[in-house]
Amino acid sequence: MTNVLIAGDYCPHGRVESLIEEGNYTDIFGTIRPLIESADYSIVNFESAIVLDKAKPIEKRGPNLKCSSKAIEAIKYSGFDMVTLANNHIYDFGEEGIRDTLSTFQQYGFNIVGGGTNLNNAEQCSFKNLNGKLFAFINFCEHEFSIATNKTGGANPLNPIRNYYQIFEAKKQADYVIIIVHGGHEHFQLPSPRMKETYRFFVDAGADAVINHHQHCYSGYEIYKKKPIFYGLGNFCFDWDGHRNADWNEGYMVRLNFVDDEINFELIPYIQGNELPGVIPIKNKTDFLKRIAQLNSIISNDILLKQKVDDYNITQGRILINLFLPYSTRILNALRRRLSLPSYISKIKLFKIRNTIDCESHRDKIIGYLNNVK
Repeated sequence: MTNVLIAGDYCPHGRVESLIEEGNYTDIFGTIRPLIESADYSIVNFESAIVLDKAKPIEKRGPNLKCSSKAIEAIKYSGFDMVTLANNHIYDFGEEGIRDTLSTFQQYGFNIVGGGTNLNNAEQCSFKNLNGKLFAFINFCEHEFSIATNKTGGANPLNPIRNYYQIFEAKKQADYVIIIVHGGHEHFQLPSPRMKETYRFFVDAGADAVINHHQHCYSGYEIYKKKPIFYGLGNFCFDWDGHRNADWNEGYMVRLNFVDDEINFELIPYIQGNELPGVIPIKNKTDFLKRIAQLNSIISNDILLKQKVDDYNITQGRILINLFLPYSTRILNALRRRLSLPSYISKIKLFKIRNTIDCESHRDKIIGYLNNVK
């Protein structure tokens, strides 16, 4: 048997960042470390740029996250073998930040996937031989401000057509293909119907498991054609003021067990960033498993899932739609053409509009809202 452990978002922030800079890794990962080290191979999402010198933040919507190389020492201590880099913060400090990040992980001997100095590099999957079986790991994320291009670095983008060929090519060589996606609605514990359809498509394309993170809260899972799809792991280690005793602080790791041609799994729940900043395993899983079962019952019911997501989109889409108003009227457009009037849209507003259009999950909210306007 071979087992692979996958964890969600790690961002060295708040009290965790202070402990890391002091070199105190035990208070953060001491109790979770034995579980990580017991895996044959372990993976965590590194959601920050490493800044070594003069890298400057890019202009974008949302915070620019950075950390020092000590953040890598901390997860090295915790026992992780690989980091996924396809997320919405890996390019927060531009070209220099992505180079610093990639080179530092290489110096520490980490395997990386999902990020690169250009699109071709970011798209490459990572192969690992574990107990005589070849595993392929592919990582991509929804479109925000981090996506790599042919000329710039960043994250491997969610693009079902290109992702299909990545899976197809990996399956030619590997015994197992593991997909790790960064996307979904923040602070919402259910996948959208688009996510469910897309992740099932990845299984149809040859994936043996699909694992998602990003939402800052955990979600449920389903078994599709005997392959597990996990719709949200939650934060792994992401200490943030204002999020004590909330969904933000609960998550789980997935241990995938590969036995012959069978795949089974175990969920490992924990609390992080509450009264104590570290990651603390939950010993009594009863309440956690009840909540997972409730989420699973919604995910398995397409009608109920759509209803829940529509309710969410009506509220959230109403907020986002205001970004597009009231910038376009017939009179204003005529005056702009004749008198070259400025658009009066601030750069911040433009970034918000771009983010709403580019990001699949933000676009879901807008479309969901418009489809339900009476």
